Amino acid sequence: MDSAMRRTGGSLADQALAAAAPRAEEPASKVEQGPATPGLTQRLLAMMPWASTNDPIMNVIRTHRQIHSDADVTVIRRAYETAERMHRGQMRKSGDPYITHPVEVTEILADLGMDTVTLVAALLHDTVEDTSYTLQALESDFGPEVALIVDGLTKFDKLFFGDAAEAETIRKLMISAGRDVRVLIIKMADRVHNMRTLDARSPASQKRIAIATRDVLVPLCDRLGIQLLKRELEDCVLKAITPSGYAMVADYLRHREGWESYLEQVITAFTHELKTGKIESKVQSRPRHLYSIWKDTVAGRYPEPHDLPRVVITVNGDDMDCYAALGAIHGRWRPVPGRFKDFIASPKNNLYRSLHTTVIGPGDRSVEVLIRTAEMHRAAEYGIAANFRYPDLGSGFGPAARAEQLDWLQRVLDWESAAAEPGQFLASLRCDLSESQIIVFTSTGRPVLLPSEATPVDLAYTLSADVGHRCIGARLNGRLVPLTSTLDDGDSVEIITRPGQKDEFDYDEKAAPPGPSEEWLDIVKTSHARLHIGRWFDKYKEPAVTIANKVRLGRVAIGLALRQHGRGLASDLPLVRLAPQLGYPDLETLLVAVADHKVAAATVVDRLIAAVDHSPQ
Repeated sequence: MDSAMRRTGGSLADQALAAAAPRAEEPASKVEQGPATPGLTQRLLAMMPWASTNDPIMNVIRTHRQIHSDADVTVIRRAYETAERMHRGQMRKSGDPYITHPVEVTEILADLGMDTVTLVAALLHDTVEDTSYTLQALESDFGPEVALIVDGLTKFDKLFFGDAAEAETIRKLMISAGRDVRVLIIKMADRVHNMRTLDARSPASQKRIAIATRDVLVPLCDRLGIQLLKRELEDCVLKAITPSGYAMVADYLRHREGWESYLEQVITAFTHELKTGKIESKVQSRPRHLYSIWKDTVAGRYPEPHDLPRVVITVNGDDMDCYAALGAIHGRWRPVPGRFKDFIASPKNNLYRSLHTTVIGPGDRSVEVLIRTAEMHRAAEYGIAANFRYPDLGSGFGPAARAEQLDWLQRVLDWESAAAEPGQFLASLRCDLSESQIIVFTSTGRPVLLPSEATPVDLAYTLSADVGHRCIGARLNGRLVPLTSTLDDGDSVEIITRPGQKDEFDYDEKAAPPGPSEEWLDIVKTSHARLHIGRWFDKYKEPAVTIANKVRLGRVAIGLALRQHGRGLASDLPLVRLAPQLGYPDLETLLVAVADHKVAAATVVDRLIAAVDHSPQ
């Protein structure tokens, strides 16, 4: 989609109808031009972005100011000037100047309501990777916070890392996101824009990029809870992988009749019923995006696109008002059996909260109904980005809520070090990001969240590695079952670790655990179980020397060399700045070179100490 169309507004689903999909080629050329200080004209434009309709950064600044009225937009303009100069002469595969990509990415993030630091990092996110602009220069110009985000987004160099570069890049992205989740949010916006311009790529590239987006980035976007971006990514993936399905649904949406008038009838009827019940609320239509319609059509084996009218009720109150609204709707219109879901009492794995039901509405037609509070609605649309868009809205978007939202990311980081091979890490990540999940209960009554089709072995290793290694059987809802059995939502599961036990933790700690079966690797669904089983058998094998291992070895070697000088590092930034000076594109490549003895740790430390001691105070 071109810039003009993007700026006309409209929903992301509407934009997906007009265009689709991913990543442009590497820049055609690189230029050696540094940042420039904006002059008077640029500073005036930063304060008055409406002064010029030809200002490429005007929409970003205007949108950002509408959401964050006290933002310092001069640094955004300065970042644009730097990015424009560094990317000047570079072209995308679509034929557009390369600078259009970071600007469009930044517009997406401004629409989400992200903070100024995020927008600056987005404008500069490709400069270190694709131009002569160094991370050290970027840090000097825009500060360490922006530098660390950009470094987290910089891909591994294929020249140095070969086929493992892509997997290691994703591993690096996840580790960087653990330090600052804005790295992952920018990556999502970057992929959205690349998906919009996917038509510029060859058919083979389109399919490869779309599959990678479907398998990793869409689930990541879902875990962040940013539905605005997830919907567009899914539509673009559908267009690239199943163009016939995309065309069928798009044609259906263009030609369906009477849809809007019926929704107006539903909204009027629902609004009247809620007012009668003295429930303050707002009823709005909630159109579904193309992929969602296509998925339900395929799952139900319908000959034509299957799409129920859907509305969202936003109550002006708390959780109890949601249940009151549900009672009012069910009291007037008959609910469809099996179609009620309570995501308020049991939130989704991305903390999405709403009541879902389907009723036989006006005209005896089925209508999907979502019921939520205003805070739930904001969280449903913006996910983790709501913390940045609404920084002053209290506990719902505070540090505690943000930590809970990112609990899954901490689990990823906990087992990341156990995944020796990049391919193993990617497979485990895909498993952990499984969208469909169930809740089962242990013999002690503890609820445990697992991916769908999980087994008792998955539950055992989720409880602890020791319980998993000692698992010899299981009882499912009171009866003995094979360990290969599939668990369902609400099951009661008892893990048997020894005869006559009291609960799953009742075992003899002094007795050696029997250990897992190698066949368990073929049945488990959780990354946690797979990694612990793999580590059990890896004890008897020669450890693999992977890039990740070499990075750790290089870091240890440099740490030991620093200790000999009585020194230490508070952060990676001094090493990040040193890497290009020693001829390496980034820190990880330098650490691999140290592990491979291509450069001595002592040499690196000597250069590091000299740089630190002679830097201006």
